[in-house]
Amino acid sequence: MSEGIICKALSGFYYVDDGQGIVSCRARGKHRHARLTPLVGDRVRFTPLENGSGALDEILPRKNEFYRPAVANIDLLVVVASLAVPVTDPFLIDRVAAIAASRDCETLVCVNKCDLVPGEKLAAVYEKAGFPTVQMSAETGEGIEELRRMIAGKVCAFTGNSGVGKSSILNALEAKFELATGEVSEKLGRGRHTTRHVELFRLSCGALAADTPGFSSFDVDKMELARKEDLQFSFREFAPYLSKCQFQDCAHVKEKGCAVLSAVKTGNIPLSRHQSYVRLYEQAKAIPDWTRNKM
Repeated sequence: MSEGIICKALSGFYYVDDGQGIVSCRARGKHRHARLTPLVGDRVRFTPLENGSGALDEILPRKNEFYRPAVANIDLLVVVASLAVPVTDPFLIDRVAAIAASRDCETLVCVNKCDLVPGEKLAAVYEKAGFPTVQMSAETGEGIEELRRMIAGKVCAFTGNSGVGKSSILNALEAKFELATGEVSEKLGRGRHTTRHVELFRLSCGALAADTPGFSSFDVDKMELARKEDLQFSFREFAPYLSKCQFQDCAHVKEKGCAVLSAVKTGNIPLSRHQSYVRLYEQAKAIPDWTRNKM
């Protein structure tokens, strides 16, 4: 029996990188019966077959798992954003970052297309919140070396709304990939989905990086969400204030004596971040626990 990592899943086949090559595997029936779907990033055991393919026997315990994008065992989620067309709504970044925090996964905010529109304003919000942040341009190469250092040796997934340049960034990091990229529609203000599936690539800096299909606001609304009581812990800049609220069960939305709201008023917590928290809180509040357990 051999071990490896799933680098691509497509049409019922799982392509496993065992360190020496890529083996095309089919999952054994027990996975379907257990309703356990193998994900890109899964560490697996498989049996090599005589024809050069393999039979996927076992999915090893996961560090974490995501379903939008569909990946597992991610150390670093690289959220690619832009202030050029298509302009990224900060709420998209905040929701993805909150999901990552609930999965014990670090978030790196990557502001791309800085050759078209400076990214300082957006980057400053996340630097203040304590996120590692990089301003860059896949077109000119600005920030590429800094990004390469930040992802070195990690299993990471690049995610973001369609058209922000995820595939272009991976091409800039490793030109041999020649991943397909698409133009942004000026009329619609969003990109075309050039990445159709999740795929994990080995980079020369030692990183394993997944390119993922772009998402829309509709996709983000369907992403997993923490319970409303736990959501506060997914906003890292709230941490110094959580024990200072007047009421122990403070929701940090509009309560009297809320230390988080006071920090927002003084500028210690960015207003846009708190607005995203309130929006997420209201969404989480609307999901009954019995429904959540089935999601």
